[in-house]
This record gives sequence, C-alpha cells and structure tokens, in this order.
Amino acid sequence: MAKRIGIIGAGAAGLFAAGRAASLGNHVMVFEKNKKAGKKLLITGKGRCNITNNCSLEELIKIIPGNGRFLYSAFNKFNNHDIMNFFESVNVPVKTERGNRVFPVSDRSLDVVNSLVNYARSQGARFLYEAPVKEIVCEENSVKGILLQNNDYYEFDSVILATGGVSYPMTGSTGDGHKMAEKLGHTVTELKPSLVPLEVREEWAARLQGLTLKNVGLTAFDNKNNKVYFEQGEMLFTHFGVSGPMILSASRHVMDCGFTGSYFLIDLKPALDEDTLDHRLQRDFAKYSRKHFGNSLSDLLPKSLIPVIVELSGISHDKPVHQITKSERKNLVKLLKGLKLTVTRPRPVSEAIVTAGGIATKEINPSTMESKLVKGLFFAGEIIDVDAYTGGFNLTIAFSTGYVAGSNA
Repeated sequence: MAKRIGIIGAGAAGLFAAGRAASLGNHVMVFEKNKKAGKKLLITGKGRCNITNNCSLEELIKIIPGNGRFLYSAFNKFNNHDIMNFFESVNVPVKTERGNRVFPVSDRSLDVVNSLVNYARSQGARFLYEAPVKEIVCEENSVKGILLQNNDYYEFDSVILATGGVSYPMTGSTGDGHKMAEKLGHTVTELKPSLVPLEVREEWAARLQGLTLKNVGLTAFDNKNNKVYFEQGEMLFTHFGVSGPMILSASRHVMDCGFTGSYFLIDLKPALDEDTLDHRLQRDFAKYSRKHFGNSLSDLLPKSLIPVIVELSGISHDKPVHQITKSERKNLVKLLKGLKLTVTRPRPVSEAIVTAGGIATKEINPSTMESKLVKGLFFAGEIIDVDAYTGGFNLTIAFSTGYVAGSNA
C-alpha cells in the first residue's frame, strides 16, 4: 500500500531518497528551505561534482574513518557501482579520473542536480521550496507529520530527515535537522570540521599565498609524534595557512588529537630519495657555480618558494654556490624532503567540506536507516555521524543512505 512520505532537505541524500521512495509507488513530498534543490551539491568538486569513487567495496569501507562499519549493510544494498549505473541510466554519463574519482562526463554539477530532481519528479515526487520546517510532529514515539515555520501542517506515515551537517551554512546546512532530532530524543555527537583547511604556525606560509604545489608528499603526525597519514598529491598555500585536496584529507586524520600540536612534513621531491636529490643538487650547483645560492634553485623549485627555502636553509642568499659545504647541502636535502608545517587550529566548521559528528549511529537501524527511538523517522546523508575522506566518498554515503531510507520509509 502506498505511504505518505515527507522528506526534509533537497540535498544529495534527500533527492536520492525522494526518487527511490516515489519509484516504489509512495506519495512523496520534499520540503526544502532554499529556493531550489541541491545548493551544496552544485559547488562540490569545484562545480564538477565528484559523485562517487570507483573502488572496491572493501576499500570503500576502509576509507571511511567515521563509523564506516555502520554503512556495510547500506553499501551491500546500494554501493558506488550502483550509483554510477544509476547516473548512466538517467542520461548522465560518468568518467573515472585520478584516484578513482568519478565525475559526470560533462564536468557539470548542475547536470547531476537536474537529473536527481527530474528523476524524482518523473516518479511522482513533489517539491515544496522556501518551506523551512519547524518540527516533526510525533505521538507515542511515532511520526505523524511535519509542521512548517508558517504553521502549515502535513500528515505523513514516514519522515526522512536529510538536512545535512553544518558545513557551508550559506547553502542551508545550518544544523536544523540536528535540533529536530534532539527534540525527539536523539543524541547528536559533537559536530566538528572534518575535511577542513588548516591554520599553521609558520609565518612564511602566508607569504606563499596562492602557490599550489602538485605531486608533493605529505606525512602527518599527531601531537605525540605518531605518524597518522601519508599521501602524495596537491596542496595550496593561503593567507591563513594551507588547503587543497591533500590537506583536507590529512585534516581528518589529525582531528582526533584536537589538531593543535599536530604537524606535517612536506616532501617537495617525493620521486627522488635523499641520495638522488643530493646528486641533482650537485649538478645544479655545478651549472650555477658562479651564481649566488639564492639564484641557483630555479630549475628545482617554483619561483615564489625559493626565498622561503633559502631562508629556512640557513645558507646566505648571497653565498657563492661554489662555497656551499657538503654539510650545508645535506641539510638542504633534508629540508626539501621534510618541510615542516605545524597545525595551530582548523578553520571554522562553516568552511569545512564535511561535518564530523551527527545523529548517533547506535540509535539508527543500519539496514533501514530508521530511528530506533521513533517509528517512521528515517535519516540519510551527512546528518548521520558518518564521514569520509575526499574523493567522492561522502556523496557515496549520501546516495547510499538516501537509497536505503527511501526504500524502507
């Protein structure tokens, strides 16, 4: 028998839940406080929308540090490969890029949003925009309906709460759903920035604002000097510190120690071991033997980085290259293989890509996404206390939990 299902939030999880629930013959209405759907989805992947990751199911679970095992049942029902097949079926062909990241061939997040909205509508789902929800109405621990801020009331048999986290609040993710769930007795674990740019202690970092380093290595250490992460990739210097894909992923690894006191060692030449890099320096120094040290590194480093490396090396800018000692050269090699950045704090949660924390997973049935406390209440997406690294994994969580919630509501 067809059920009346209300969905709060027209983001990735809410849209997927709407399409799935409506495809099963249910009467679905989606409530969105913005003027249109998918506002945050439109800016993901720099507007290209990294919809999932083309890895194995085992890898998928491993790469989700925030309660990954909770998602095992959901991924068995609807996983990354199902997501790819879905978008192909709604005329959004996909492609796989470096790191198994999956994007629409068009490189347009708008195509992803439109396909989700159009699919849900084609199955009979209705959308109500500029419709902020005041509360989920329950009686005797069972969902009865949704009350809007303007006091309009809608009766439902089930409600799916898919309001997202608290990152990028300008897109509408302002924690409304957490408050609604708490009012119904649910526990909300501490909301923290997960994939987030970082502020650093080193003042020279700000002087490199705008510099992107590609194909560098990063080793992250916690505040007890334990190695917690390694990656090779891209990073960006900003006016406050560092950002970029590699930094965002590393931030999740140092989050548990509170960020402060953790540090990174940046390997500027990861393809070369110390001996090979030393030989490279000797060749460059021979080539520029009549120049000053500060003018001898242009073949090796980006122009804006050279003054910083010269300063940190302890070798005078004006020292003739032919006078540089073996000891100084060896120290320079160590600097190039381990440029230190000390984390002072993360940027605000509003600047995070993803929120860590949310509705406690112990209060949600992992097979259905239904609340264990309130009959007929379901959760999907970032509102749940699960989070992952960059690479399409967080959208995979949103689509998968949306599918499961939509299947069972």
